[in-house]
Amino acid sequence: MIMPDTTSFPMELIAPESGQPLVWDSAGTQLQVAGSDVVVPVRNGIPRFTQAEHLESFGRQWTRYEVFHDDEDRVTFQAKTGFDLGKLNGLRILDAGCGGGRYCKVAGEAGAEVIGIDYTHAVDKAAKLCGHLPNVHLIQGDLKRLPFAEESFDRVFSIGVMHHDANTRAVFDSVARMTRAGGWYSVWLYRRNQWWQERINDALRARTITMDPDKLERWCTWGAWLGGLPVVNRTLNKVVNFSAHPSYENRVCDTFDWYAPQYQHHHTVEELCDWFTSAGYVDLKILPPEKQGRLYQFVYEGNLLIGSGVNVTGRRA
Repeated sequence: MIMPDTTSFPMELIAPESGQPLVWDSAGTQLQVAGSDVVVPVRNGIPRFTQAEHLESFGRQWTRYEVFHDDEDRVTFQAKTGFDLGKLNGLRILDAGCGGGRYCKVAGEAGAEVIGIDYTHAVDKAAKLCGHLPNVHLIQGDLKRLPFAEESFDRVFSIGVMHHDANTRAVFDSVARMTRAGGWYSVWLYRRNQWWQERINDALRARTITMDPDKLERWCTWGAWLGGLPVVNRTLNKVVNFSAHPSYENRVCDTFDWYAPQYQHHHTVEELCDWFTSAGYVDLKILPPEKQGRLYQFVYEGNLLIGSGVNVTGRRA
């Protein structure tokens, strides 16, 4: 068991409900509000504010599959946050919904002080992946009940997470409060597709979210197989979603990620920009997709690309 050096944790944690400071015990096995019965357990050096509940599928996928690729993850991080890796050294960054920690690792290796938080035990995988980085710290917690004071971070990002809560907007607003004035906040959410794609997806997911995870995983291997077939992986997956990632293991994981979660909301660029403006952000930038090419842009801009996103970054005024 890895015991935390509590003196090195880079910031004070607070009880989400009351805002009172939490104090580490001498053994590093729990946090407590002084003089109260409010206690947060610490296991494997990670404060645990939550149990997995409806997001358990994420704990499964991020601990079961090896889907980390250093070069690809760095490119994706920069594309989906708009952050320059060469300018992160010394900044405090929040990864809101860190999963298995791939982007915590990217930001940590760039010299940032990173706090990664996720609802599930995927943080244990993140701890292993980032074990060589003393500047990366992990918490199991709820993004709607964050254990930090407001305006605690220089940069905040969330990639592909908020739309899996019952209320995407509530998660967005909670995380938005964590950015300091002048800091930047970046969010990537699933894009709303054409009505007929949404209908097909809703019908399929109405069945898949009730399936036994092992059975669903076997079903997803068929999607991963289709994702490796030329032409099919560029056409049929515009009707029924399955991953076309070059790695078979990533294809299984990504397909499972699409069909397993209980909640999956799709949003528009206009909607997300409105949320940023309402939360007090300015200088909004709509970030383009990683892939380029005339055909890809046509499909993307026509909202025909299932699994693509709406991606915005903004500065807190």
